[in-house]
Amino acid sequence: MPKAGQPSTARAEPTLAEKVRFLSSPDSYAPAPTGVEAIETHMSWVFLAGERVYKLKKPLRRAFLDLHSLERRAANVRAEIRLNRRLAPQVYLGARALRQAPDGALALDGTGRIVEWLVEMRRLPEDATLKARIRDGRARRADVARVAETLIAFYAGLPGRDLSAETVIAHYEAEHARSAAVLSDPQFGLDAGQVGAALDGFDAAFGRARPLLRARVDARRFVEGHGDLRPEHVFLTEPLAIIDCLEFSEMLRTIDPFEEIVFLGLECAQLGAGWVLALLRDRLAAGLDDRPPPALLAFYWRYRALLRARFALLHLTEPVIRTPAKWRPLAQAYIALSQEAEIRTRPPEDR
Repeated sequence: MPKAGQPSTARAEPTLAEKVRFLSSPDSYAPAPTGVEAIETHMSWVFLAGERVYKLKKPLRRAFLDLHSLERRAANVRAEIRLNRRLAPQVYLGARALRQAPDGALALDGTGRIVEWLVEMRRLPEDATLKARIRDGRARRADVARVAETLIAFYAGLPGRDLSAETVIAHYEAEHARSAAVLSDPQFGLDAGQVGAALDGFDAAFGRARPLLRARVDARRFVEGHGDLRPEHVFLTEPLAIIDCLEFSEMLRTIDPFEEIVFLGLECAQLGAGWVLALLRDRLAAGLDDRPPPALLAFYWRYRALLRARFALLHLTEPVIRTPAKWRPLAQAYIALSQEAEIRTRPPEDR
């Protein structure tokens, strides 16, 4: 121990800001890229460094997530790599240690103590996402057919989960109650009539779906899927890659495959490609020999649309609001989309 009055030689744990600053510098990597783009998300910092991507987990503690300790963040990194290698094995390269030398300097190599674990990924072309192709008018039926075939193989290889129907239905009830509370909150200034009609529509759809949900659970149709299947996570590369599985909650990624493709179809429709869902639905129905009733798909559509509206509005409650003008119109768009559920999900012969 140092003598009284002498400073300690022990190095303080680097702060998140210090880690972000280090990883934002091209000189921190070998070989050094020409530049580094640092992107902040709710749960992470992502660093685009040449041909590689590095993800740094924030030390968060939430009701659904605890990443406060290095050990928990390390476990989360391992889970993200393991789960995402199911649909993108060529992308998720492994865990990379961030180390601190005795003099306090940070390094991605060396023999210092480990102060953080990062997810290391191969960088994919940003214009190859399904989202980019839809926005640019380049998305084709053949692209979505490739996605469908990948998902068919993925879901067919997953064991059905042994779940309680009461627990599954209670989960939908609880999540929708949170959505309804946010959408009805006067602070967000939404049209009360529009919100009320959307919530009434959901209640009616949920009433029709309850026995159908019970039947799906009893038939073990729920699997440990992706959990966040959005068009920005689908890369139409060769081979095709689907990234950013929802790694932090097994409960939230335990899902009916048809809810996942309804969600993907909803997100594509929000971008202007309303034709995607029908193609996905028909391909998966044939490939999995599974044709859930349209009333169940309509429930999934309404549930996801209102959930997305809620998440959009919650951006307005953050201490620092990024792109504040974006979120209320986006929530309103999702609320309007929720009311198109039955039209969007009914089979072609009924149109």
